[in-house]
Amino acid sequence: FQDANVAMPLIFILSSGADPVKGLLAYAEQSDMGDRLDYISLGQGQGPKAEKMIKTGKETGRWVLLMNCHLFISWLSTLEKEVEDVDPAKTDPSYRLWLTSMPSAKFPVSVLQNGIKMTNEPPKGLRANLRTVLAAMPPERFDATDKPDVWRKVMFGLLLFNAVILER
Repeated sequence: FQDANVAMPLIFILSSGADPVKGLLAYAEQSDMGDRLDYISLGQGQGPKAEKMIKTGKETGRWVLLMNCHLFISWLSTLEKEVEDVDPAKTDPSYRLWLTSMPSAKFPVSVLQNGIKMTNEPPKGLRANLRTVLAAMPPERFDATDKPDVWRKVMFGLLLFNAVILER
């Protein structure tokens, strides 16, 4: 984020099993932008709404998150124009454009070249998956019952089942 500016979109390249939106929402809260983050999942008919969000974001310094850009190929040329037309002198310095997309040959090259690309790979293997989930879970979650020993076993079983499913 420190390297970004109003003319550089921040692009999450999605991979199966990874969802960066939760992390972005947490980062927005941490950055005091939680109430100034607008987001929309792109698809048929969402183009005008997305354009309005971008315009409002530029004027008022809001963060705009456009999710699943790969699902709205016909609108990507409009997105490319919106990104190219950003004038830093006329845009609020707090404005940021966040994009999520699966890898796609149709994604505008100029947006990729001007943007900051990020990816969030899911952990590989059962052990790595379990470590990631357990590290993200607060310890209070395991003690939130009058039978913590039984609860820990149940939670571990559910987490292991989840890790096996994700690995498959």
